[in-house]
Parts: sequence; structure tokens; C-alpha cells
Amino acid sequence: VRLVESGGGLVEPGGSLRLSCAASGFTFGATYMTWIRQPPGKALERVANISPSGNTYYAEGLQGRFTVSRDNAKSMLYLRLTSVKTEDTAMYYCTKGTGWTDRGQGTQVTVSS
Repeated sequence: VRLVESGGGLVEPGGSLRLSCAASGFTFGATYMTWIRQPPGKALERVANISPSGNTYYAEGLQGRFTVSRDNAKSMLYLRLTSVKTEDTAMYYCTKGTGWTDRGQGTQVTVSS
């Protein structure tokens, strides 16, 4: 299993960002995928899940601002962040399945003016 996140960076409050996750080493198109995040000094928390067919599930309070999507042909997972807030500052990880153990190295999102 190999997961490589990218797309993080510094963004101003109210801005947008798209995170990407390149997956390999497993049958991506048949696998649930998850985005999780870890704010500074806090525990990991679930952001969103997406089923192989594209059904999506979001943590409370994030639906409407975050959008998870996938391209099974390219083995790519995405997370679109819009109207970002300072509390969205975190390291973001994609994970295989609904668990949190098989994850990449993460991509840092910092929301600051």
C-alpha cells in the first residue's frame, strides 16, 4: 500500500484548496477511502469517507465546505476545501479503507492571514 498526499499549503481564511492522494499497491477502485486530519496538538479526526462507487460521508460540520471525490481510473483521491477557517489548519492524510492505519505521509494545510 502506498499513499502520497499533495496539494497542501498556506491559504487565507475563506480561501480554497484541493488536496490529492495518489494510491497504489491495492485495488483502489474497490476500496473505501478516507480523509483524516490532525490539528496541531490534537488527536486525529475523520474528515470524510467515499465508497468505491462515490457515495460520500462527512464529519459533522464539514459537509458543504469540503468535497471528497475520486478518480478510480487514475487511482486518485481528492479533497476540495472551500471557505476554509483557521480551525481547518491540520496535517491531512488519506487512508485506505475506513481505518486510519494505512495512510500516507500527509500534507500540511495552514489557514492564516
